[in-house]
Formats: sequence, structure tokens, C-alpha cells
Amino acid sequence: MENYVEVSNDEFDVTGKDLKIVAFKAAWCGPCRVLSPILEELAGNNKELIVAKVDVDSNPELSAKYGIRNIPTTLFLRNGEIVDKVIGVKSLADLQNLVNVYS
Repeated sequence: MENYVEVSNDEFDVTGKDLKIVAFKAAWCGPCRVLSPILEELAGNNKELIVAKVDVDSNPELSAKYGIRNIPTTLFLRNGEIVDKVIGVKSLADLQNLVNVYS
């Protein structure tokens, strides 16, 4: 899926006016594994939306930059600024509601 991508420190770009979702996760994190298919479905339902996954273990600079202390943490960004932050697992409906609010 083109709009559901894994990114690293070098590839991370949240500029632009479009809404972007960035999910901070780790391979060993159980709740992250639960959230992953929900985010994939969200990306599939919203083709114009970019949903990026960031592994906190591989990308500590990004985790520090955004003050990530708990995972999973999902950021909603517009113009490079955080407009909302969700910690933990949320339902597809809850995340879609946030997409609708910020789109």
C-alpha cells in the first residue's frame, strides 16, 4: 500500500498542508501489533492520507524529537505541526473520526 509506509530518520518529511499520521511503534510491542492492521485499514480507506510507521528502536532521534515516551503513539500532523496525539490502541472508527476532523 503506497500510503502506508515505514520511514526512518533520513526519510522523514511531514511538510505540506495535507494531514499525515505518524505511528511510533516497536517490533516487540504487543499493542503496536494490534494497532498495525487498524492503521493499514485506515490508510486503505483514505487514499489521500499518508500513514507512516516509525520504529522507535531504529529511529531514536525521531522519538526524541517528538517526545515519544509511550508506544504506540500516533501523531496527527498538518503543516509539520502536531494537531493531535493518541497514545495506545484506538478503534478504526475513533481514528477515522480524527481524520475527518483534521482533513
